[in-house]
Amino acid sequence: MDMRIAVLDFDSCQPKKCSLECVKYCPGVRIGDETIKLGEGKEKPVISEELCTGCGICVKKCPFKAVAIIGLPDELREDMVHHYGENAFRLFRLPYPQKNSVTGLIGQNGIGKTTIVRVLSGEIIPNFGDVDGCDEDNVLEYFSGTQFFEYFKDLYNKKIKAVHKPQYVDSLPRVVKGQVGKLLEKADERGMLDSITEKLELEYTLKRDISKISGGELQRVAIAASILRAGDIYIFDEPSSYLDVRQRLNVAKIIRELAEEKRVLVVEHDLVVLDYMADHVNMMYGQVGAYGIVSHPRTVKQGINVYLKGYLKEENIRFRPEPIRFEVRAPSEGWQNETLLEFGDLRKGYRGFELDVEGGRINKGEVIGALGPNATGKTTFVKMLAGIIKPDSGEIGMEIKVSYKPQYIKTKSEKTVLELFKSHKGFDSPFFQAEISRPLDLEQLFNHSLQELSGGELQRVAIASCLGREADIYLLDEPSAYLDVEQRLNVARMIRRVMEKQGTTGIIVDHDILFTDYISDRIMVFSGVPGARGRSTAPLELKEAMNTFLKDVGITFRRDPETGRPRVNKLGSQKDKEQKLKGEYYYQV
Repeated sequence: MDMRIAVLDFDSCQPKKCSLECVKYCPGVRIGDETIKLGEGKEKPVISEELCTGCGICVKKCPFKAVAIIGLPDELREDMVHHYGENAFRLFRLPYPQKNSVTGLIGQNGIGKTTIVRVLSGEIIPNFGDVDGCDEDNVLEYFSGTQFFEYFKDLYNKKIKAVHKPQYVDSLPRVVKGQVGKLLEKADERGMLDSITEKLELEYTLKRDISKISGGELQRVAIAASILRAGDIYIFDEPSSYLDVRQRLNVAKIIRELAEEKRVLVVEHDLVVLDYMADHVNMMYGQVGAYGIVSHPRTVKQGINVYLKGYLKEENIRFRPEPIRFEVRAPSEGWQNETLLEFGDLRKGYRGFELDVEGGRINKGEVIGALGPNATGKTTFVKMLAGIIKPDSGEIGMEIKVSYKPQYIKTKSEKTVLELFKSHKGFDSPFFQAEISRPLDLEQLFNHSLQELSGGELQRVAIASCLGREADIYLLDEPSAYLDVEQRLNVARMIRRVMEKQGTTGIIVDHDILFTDYISDRIMVFSGVPGARGRSTAPLELKEAMNTFLKDVGITFRRDPETGRPRVNKLGSQKDKEQKLKGEYYYQV
């Protein structure tokens, strides 16, 4: 017998607009069971999971897609760790952060990773399905005889301290005020301020106010503040966001050093960084917003490969219809020889910063990636093409329509997502609905206000808004930020398909190498001294560009033979030395 759960998205449910069609058509109403009813003092319906037969009529009748009825294996009932309330999200199982190692957590957004972080840090007490709540004694009784017993006993008795680096670092200036150096001095409980500042390259940031620094600097300051605090378990939620490739690998190295003496749990969507950093991983699967299940731990290589394949052999669970595989691609066909735009050598100077870009051409129907350190001019180049700023010298061959998605997405609009898209000329077209809206799963967001969207949801809306405008070139700055692994790969596939079908061009600035490798036909490589000067190549073929970029960063890549995904060779390893000797920094199978 399956355990049946009912989930109601209270944000989407609008009973006044639909006259509770779900209640009217529920068979329970006709036989007097009142399966769906308005709870006492509640404006929105409640579904009785004991009386629900799972017919699915309410799911079909709801115009806002707010209802889900899901059958789960009955044995999972014993593994329920936390339940947020009637018809709300459930979490099954927990990962165990092992001593002296990095435990990675991988899964979709909205599948329970933040709940796990809050449980393991002591921010919330798990209720094991009892919505009336549990206390610390109930938790210890539940975990009696397991490895979690000692962990939670020490956590609740203040014998171990959890330190948590939050996901959304761009909100820090709203809650923390002052000079970066003074803030880090207050956080320095381990006497490591000078060492950590040097390792994270924050020397020139210390004298600046936290409200005046970039997203990448905010991320490194948040990581530094976490490491400087005296803790026993350190939890890093998406530590790579806003960092360039070199900074990401540097942070991974620092976190690995921390794990030599502490427990470390990392939530990370950049698979290259996770592979480089973690010792083992726990995957999460289930249904977004409804329930999440934590898999058993696996080695990092095996765990990532299993996640991409979408099949847990030992648990006999398939959570993705088709495996994700990375192929060595030939250049895109059809449009590739038709030039859209040519530009000469471009130069742009600001006070204290200069950018030089080698002239080149851009073809119709292709996707061009842009790789390089932060503050070397990628966004400046994008803005020159978009006509937002003018180059000091050099010309762009023709006037073109450009649609631009910026790196930092902020909105104060009270519009709903649907109202935003209805202002777009082509919103109702079959192409937008089939090729953009559906792959980005936007329908579930239509009735939500832009102000209440999460970082990942706002990112998907911004990408769709950019691609929904009529243009010759679509410039997307950091489209992978705040997206989970599946969303990143779906976005990459969707962007490629849109460019090829429309005969338009995409230029993608992103620091996730796996994402860039997956999406790009050619790549522009940026280098220089961050914040002082930058230079860029013309668009180069994939292998030449990656070799140029990785040589500058000083790392080598190989392909995983099972999935074809890029993996970083350990610095100084035999394979690393061998590839550097050959000058082959990019991909060896």
